[in-house]
Amino acid sequence: MRQRVLILGYGKMGHAMESLVADRHDVRIWNLGTVVKGGHATLEEEVADAQVILFCLPVNPHHEIASRIAPYLAQGSLCLTIAKGLDESGRTAAQIFERVLTGGRHYGVVYGPMISAEILAGRHAFADVVLSDMGDFDIIQSLFHGGKLVCQQASDMHGRSWSVILKNVYAIMFGVSDELKLGNNMRGHLMVAAISELSGIVQSFGGQAHTPYSYAGLGDLLTTATSEDSHHHALGRQLVRGEWSDISGEGVHTLQMVEKFHPFEWRAYPLFSLAHDIVTQPATLRERVEDYLKQLREMESCAI
Repeated sequence: MRQRVLILGYGKMGHAMESLVADRHDVRIWNLGTVVKGGHATLEEEVADAQVILFCLPVNPHHEIASRIAPYLAQGSLCLTIAKGLDESGRTAAQIFERVLTGGRHYGVVYGPMISAEILAGRHAFADVVLSDMGDFDIIQSLFHGGKLVCQQASDMHGRSWSVILKNVYAIMFGVSDELKLGNNMRGHLMVAAISELSGIVQSFGGQAHTPYSYAGLGDLLTTATSEDSHHHALGRQLVRGEWSDISGEGVHTLQMVEKFHPFEWRAYPLFSLAHDIVTQPATLRERVEDYLKQLREMESCAI
């Protein structure tokens, strides 16, 4: 079924999403205040004409744009986001949609290992799709049918949102470990510890314990943590090398928002706490890592 798809944002992921759907659907594009491709002059007119609206934007503008377009959404239309961060109020994209897109408006999240360069190169990508109305999954199937984005219908929208967001924090530690030459055994520990902590954090929000063992959790963490092209992996390496002039990225911002708004007891999670401490006080990195390893050596029972 041919659909009218409006892509909001035309960066790397906007281009990647366009490449996945343009050959089968009527694609319109809005970017930086302008209708780049479409049949109307304004965003509101394009929204009113769209069946699927893809938010290929950072999470920060989600509230403003979702509030702007909400009155113009056509009945039965579906807003989707791929944003993997927190806004300046410490909210996930799903929380913003839940607050703004009321009155029966439909929305969802698409999360998993979806590196834009690989999508544009024609390689497969994988995603969990969680929808406010699970009956909308036939729209997802139609949207991506025949393409190389493999989507699976999932549940626990907030649990998956936090998994995909917090994985950027844990990915930093893989870069730290690699630059310190701690070895592949340490990578194994980091993966187990990260997923265990994510499971605990997700459950603290009322989510499902198994949610982090998904494309949005384990799948995206593995991709981000082990790819040399990953910003967060590279950031971990930079911290070890003493390159502290530009400590930035979604994971860094997430640490700042978690510290500011305290959505969970983050000090209860040793690996998360280690990532926080070495990002905020990089001069203590080697000492902090050694303390963490010492604590592991003194443990007498499995914490998982």
